[in-house]
Amino acid sequence: MTYPPTPGPDGTYPPPPDPPVQAYQPPAPYTYGAPGYGAPGYGAPGYGAPAQQGQGMQPGYDYGYPGSPYSYPGGPYPAGAPTEGLAIASLVVSCASVLGTCFWGIGGVLGIVGAILGHVARRRIRASGAGGGGLALAGIIVGWTVTGLAVLGAAALVFFIVTDSSSGY
Repeated sequence: MTYPPTPGPDGTYPPPPDPPVQAYQPPAPYTYGAPGYGAPGYGAPGYGAPAQQGQGMQPGYDYGYPGSPYSYPGGPYPAGAPTEGLAIASLVVSCASVLGTCFWGIGGVLGIVGAILGHVARRRIRASGAGGGGLALAGIIVGWTVTGLAVLGAAALVFFIVTDSSSGY
């Protein structure tokens, strides 16, 4: 190829050739241990007096000893949103209504209470951003389901009593 390259018939120059690529790329040098701990057998720096703020160590969290080399940078995990208490109460009351269906209508009443608690809890969760939306929804579903079954059971009981021919009335 001549330098400078000769232009083509349309007046443009051809692109330059690609640079040569080395066939073998050596791996990066291996370092022993975690960064900042030195080579094995020489001891890890940082033992002795705790490091003070501003001496190169980041603030961390290590069960009351912030200067420890084993601390977590940035502190512990952030706390999640608190769970709404009414959501828990809704699910507990609704589950208790399942057992209450064996006791002459108490399950239906408890189911209504659990479902209403669930609706109130979901409204409060939307307003405050607290956790427990799934608990409240489960309380609503179980509560209304048990209430519906209790109403069907009561209607069936009344139907069988009214249509019973052995009562003599």
